Order: sequence, then structure tokens, then C-alpha cells
Amino acid sequence: MRQIERARRAAEIAEVDALLISPGADLRYLIGYDALLLERLTCLVIPAAVDPFLVVPELELPAAHASLGPVRVEIVAWADTVDPYELIRHRLPGNVGRILVDNHMWAEKVLALQAALPRAHFGPANTILGDLRMRKTAQEIASLRAAGAAIDRVHAEINQWLSPGRTERQVARDIADAMLQSGHARADFVIVGSGPNSASPHHEASDRMIGPGEPVVVDISGTMPDGYRSDSTRTYSIGAPPAEFLAYYEVLLAAQSAQVATAQPGITAGELDAVGRDIITAAGYGPNFLHRTGHGIGLDVHEDPYIVAGSPRILATGMAFSIEPGIYFPGRHGARIEDIVICTDDGVETLNNTPRQLRVL
Repeated sequence: MRQIERARRAAEIAEVDALLISPGADLRYLIGYDALLLERLTCLVIPAAVDPFLVVPELELPAAHASLGPVRVEIVAWADTVDPYELIRHRLPGNVGRILVDNHMWAEKVLALQAALPRAHFGPANTILGDLRMRKTAQEIASLRAAGAAIDRVHAEINQWLSPGRTERQVARDIADAMLQSGHARADFVIVGSGPNSASPHHEASDRMIGPGEPVVVDISGTMPDGYRSDSTRTYSIGAPPAEFLAYYEVLLAAQSAQVATAQPGITAGELDAVGRDIITAAGYGPNFLHRTGHGIGLDVHEDPYIVAGSPRILATGMAFSIEPGIYFPGRHGARIEDIVICTDDGVETLNNTPRQLRVL
């Protein structure tokens, strides 16, 4: 209930009349309910002036009761013969003027709410919830530590699966199985990019056979039973890699290490991005660093804050984000190093602690 009250107070300060939250990370953050995303409307309504309530399809009532546990929110079930959008309209105060909906609500539901509340002005709820979710609580930090340790256990055993003569897809399947054994509830993505595929940051594991002397980027992310995410990337080599690869890998390692050492409250996300980007650019690889330095993480694998060039976002204690610079040569090879860190009062706590040096298998 504490998270709902924080959201309600923030909405009141922002002169927002109601927050409307559908299934997803925002709903789980506010009341712990990992609701199914269905064509039938499930919606947490947080008015500024009256108590919050949760609208659920009648079929989902048992799941809602079981999930909420000690959280005290009125549950309003609706049958298939009832219009849930009109139900919400009737329960909201008549003077509702400004409504924020979660950023991932389906368009058909937003449009139906707008039709039911034609006088209200709609906007994205992330303007309020994003700020709340960025600053992790002690409990959330503990959850992220557990996720980091779980993904580290997988990277530590990578030599069991990564070897020449196997396909990327075979290795990815073994890694996904290991993620479940390490404590994850599910594997969200397993990137295994070998040889020229290591130069594609979002490569999908393929039937390409891994060969000797090839770099392999392994970027893996999963969800823990409590909903918090892991995400870590390490680059491996199947035997000795090309000399040019070794040269730029050392630059990448220096850049990532410098960013981790520099990250602290008070600097901007753009300044942190520049620390690594400047090192990579000075070594002649600037155009080969194709993406931002990192992203926030929590109940979503990608969320605020984003560590991107030019961002004025000021980093603060409790923020969790990745630091993952990369260098890529399309058609040849590439490398990336990724750690999740938590901003502390005077620096960061690193949640991924497997070796960052190139591991030759």
C-alpha cells in the first residue's frame, strides 16, 4: 500500500486527478499483482480524491485476491455483460480533468477510456511513476542483488556450453536452461553472437556454427520469481582471437572500467556516457560504439534512467542501471561488457562480478 500512497501523493502534487494502471511492471510495482494482459480490462484506479480500487474481469477475481495478499485495495469485479469503462467513469468524481495512464496500456483500452471520459485530458503515467521507480528501495536493491548473483552463476559456467562446432542456438538453449536452474523464473533473452554476429548488438541466436579463433558476445537477461530482472554481457573467445580484436577489447575494458569508477550521484547520465565514449573515440573507435552506455533496470529490463549521450538526467542514490559500452566492426567481429550497478551515496555497487577481462575458452 505504501507504493500506492506515494503515487497518489505525487499525482496530487502534479495536479493529476487519477492514475489508471493496466497489467505490467507499473501494476506489479504498485500492488504486487502480476496480472495477465488480456483483452478484458484489468485496471488499477488511483484517484487523487477517493480511495483506490482495482477493476478486474470476474474470471480473474480469484487470481487478484490471491496475488494482493495483505495489500488493502478494493477489488471491483465486472461480468462480460458490463462495460468496465463506464464502471470506472461512474466511480470517479465528476470533476476529473487530468488522467495519466501507464505507458504500455493498449491503444484500444486508452481509446475506450477517452470515449468514456471525453472531458478529461490524458497523458502518460511515466511522468510520475518513472521518477518513483527509478529510486530503488532497500528491498528492491536486495532483489536486484539476487538477480545479479543468479546471472553471474550462469556466466561462470559458460565453458560448459560454449565450444567450437556447436551452433549459437544450441548454446543459447543450454544457457536458458541454466538460467532457470540458477534461480530465474524465466529467461527473457539469450544473445549468443559469434564471429561476425558478435558485431550485431541485438543478434538473435542462429544456426551458425561457432568456429575456432572467434569472439562470442553472450548477453543474457532473466526474470526472478519476484519480478526483478538480471542483465549481464560478457565477451568470450574460442581460442586466440585476431590481434585487432585484442587491441580494441583492451580499449573497451578501460572505457567500461572508467565508467564504473566514475558513476556516482550528482553527475548526469550524459556525463557518464561521455567518460567511456571519449576513451573509445580517442583510441579511434568512436564510430564503432553504436549505442547508449546503458539503461535502468528493475521490474522492467529497460526502464529509466537511460545513460545516453547528452542526457541531463542527474544520477541519484538508489538508481539502478547498466554500464555496457561496446565496439563493433560489422561483418567481422565485436565486443561488449555489461554490468548492472546501483548508485550509492559516494559511488556505485556493482551487481555483476564475473571477470570482465577477455575469457579465452
